[in-house]
Amino acid sequence: MASGLKVHNTLSRKKEAFSPLSLPGKGKDEVWAYVCGITPYDFSHVGHGRSYTAFDVIRRYLEFSGYRVKHVQNFTDVDDKILKRASELNEDPLKLSKRFSDEYFTDIRRLGVRDAHVYPLISTHLKEIVTFVQRLLDKGMAYANESGVYFSVSKFKGYGKLSHQSLDQLKSGARVEVDEQKQAPEDFALWKNAKPHEKLSWNPAQFGAKWTPCLAGRPGWHI
Repeated sequence: MASGLKVHNTLSRKKEAFSPLSLPGKGKDEVWAYVCGITPYDFSHVGHGRSYTAFDVIRRYLEFSGYRVKHVQNFTDVDDKILKRASELNEDPLKLSKRFSDEYFTDIRRLGVRDAHVYPLISTHLKEIVTFVQRLLDKGMAYANESGVYFSVSKFKGYGKLSHQSLDQLKSGARVEVDEQKQAPEDFALWKNAKPHEKLSWNPAQFGAKWTPCLAGRPGWHI
């Protein structure tokens, strides 16, 4: 099935004819689309409207071309920005994220953007996240310390391939929190141990975590 659609391949830096991946349990006429959703700590803005309108147009075109699209879009409902805003408003963090998620739906539907088929939440997929973090630790791709669990960028040979940057070109603090306990500045958090004043945390051991120190906390933004 050909749609005539061309997409920019970040790896090759070229426009290439669109072709769905062939995966077990997936039909040839199916397209699985994962769209990064919002972090609901405030009202949505025009950038959100632009982004999700664009993906909605792509989805509509693919369906028009005969594909069956499964559209998944997450809500990052556990995040530092949510904790900070909830503290400022003296509000439960998960209730705050739910409130702004509902506001998002009100706004985006006014633009005529259709709902995704599935909206996974961080807070409802903690077992899967902890299992994945533990797997990375078991493979030697991550390490634990007093502040959390970090992905060791140097252990992944292909890191930077999509952005066409070497490790030497990556800057400390650019979307990666600076932490003196990390083995390298570019390593990023998979699990963040809770600080004393934070009101939202989970014990990873209840989800099967075996790392040490195994302290209450929450998933990092990058996971």
